[in-house]
Amino acid sequence: MSIEKRLTDNGIILPEAPRPVANYIPATLVGKLLFVSGQLCLDQGKLNPDHIGKIGKNVTVENGVSAAKLCAINILAQAKAALGDLESIKSCVRLGGFINAAPGFTALPPIMNGASDLMVAILGEAGKHTRTTIGVAELPMGAAVEVEAIFEVK
Repeated sequence: MSIEKRLTDNGIILPEAPRPVANYIPATLVGKLLFVSGQLCLDQGKLNPDHIGKIGKNVTVENGVSAAKLCAINILAQAKAALGDLESIKSCVRLGGFINAAPGFTALPPIMNGASDLMVAILGEAGKHTRTTIGVAELPMGAAVEVEAIFEVK
């Protein structure tokens, strides 16, 4: 099944790839690896108030999971912008997740599953990846989650 068909089947319409908010490029292709810079949980270019703040304090676990899913959607939008189409993706090699966590909040893996589960749903077996999940004190714009990715391309 094509990646675009899986997106449609999951009710996902990729947004326009978010523009960088600082001095960096959103994605770069090095050989057969596409590196996608950290993507925030932007929805149509804006942060939803439910996705601003610290998970375990003023952001619920459920909203943290949906924030991670939005990050993954924005990663796919950046990959499509960089590659021209998503069918060039051979596999998701790695996801790196940064969770804006309240002190003492340690349930980070379920939050990051929002991004991981989306990659597997959209890429199938090729979406299974290595990952790192890190709790941080702050993220840009007060976002609850940021996720970066590395893809292998055909």
